[in-house]
Amino acid sequence: MEGELYRRLPYRRTGPQCRQPQGSEESKAFVNAFLKRSMPKMKDEAIQDMLARKAVVLEHHSTKKTKPKRKKTKGFTAKQRREMRLFEIEPEQRRYALFIPLHELWKQYIRDLCHGLKPDAQPQMIQSKLLKADLHGAIVTVTKSKCPSYVGITGIILQEFKHVFKIITKEDKLKVVPKLNNVFSLEIDGFISYIYGSKFQLRASERSAKKFKLKGTIDL
Repeated sequence: MEGELYRRLPYRRTGPQCRQPQGSEESKAFVNAFLKRSMPKMKDEAIQDMLARKAVVLEHHSTKKTKPKRKKTKGFTAKQRREMRLFEIEPEQRRYALFIPLHELWKQYIRDLCHGLKPDAQPQMIQSKLLKADLHGAIVTVTKSKCPSYVGITGIILQEFKHVFKIITKEDKLKVVPKLNNVFSLEIDGFISYIYGSKFQLRASERSAKKFKLKGTIDL
């Protein structure tokens, strides 16, 4: 049985006479038909031009799926916000006692940010943290100003804009203090930090990525 399985085939079944080569015309017809199926968008002249070359690169045509465009929600403009008075504090809400809990929350936020405000903490580290921190709820005092009427104003920061602070004083008065030409001080757990308003004209959201110089300046 094993001899029957592995017996060599006779030469007449494997010789060159059994091979039937395809004619040149049939080969050309097969290639042309194959290229037309593979590249249906190409014209016959372009296909013949490609056949004259040594190599033919077949392209893969894939159907591109177009994603639906998302419509961006349009917010209010600055003019619309002013007309709607979104950032205005009602007169009956302008009371210092109402914002003392906000100040307590701010102190706890700064303690967590500065890892407890330990006595051996480096003042430069605390200064750099405070300059990038959110100041809503902080008690600040205007220590220097080119306008003498601003000096001595103390209160809780209710709103911070790019160029001004809105501060509520103990007398329940809402003060709008510009940052330009003013120096502010804030104190927490014995640490006092000074803020030069002229170098601080940024929105609260922009200060986190800003690099401040820790050295003071004589310019207000």
